Amino acid sequence: MALPSDADQTAILVLCSCPDEAVAIDIARILVTEGLAACVNRIRGVQSIYRWQERICEGAEQLLMIKTVPARYEALEMRLKALHPYEIPEIIVIPIVTGSSQYLTWLAAAAKAPTADSTY
Repeated sequence: MALPSDADQTAILVLCSCPDEAVAIDIARILVTEGLAACVNRIRGVQSIYRWQERICEGAEQLLMIKTVPARYEALEMRLKALHPYEIPEIIVIPIVTGSSQYLTWLAAAAKAPTADSTY
């Protein structure tokens, strides 16, 4: 799904929960290596309570905080869905309204298509 056309943010934060450390690390590395994200923070110890298939479920997860630019979102979403083991992964976008100009400049440069020498 594409972001709304009026999205003029220079950067976005994408949240995605993962079932365990191995999945979270793998997804984070791939997103950064492929230039879909400038940086991914992994938060351990998230306890989720949610409704799934008419049941209340509870479990430990890891939360990914993915920093990218709106132009990379559609490809990032498709890649997350391909990599993620959940039938319906949590993918939530939060616009970054403002921040350090140096950081946002770096983020925009880092979230770009990989070069020929990029490998994973």
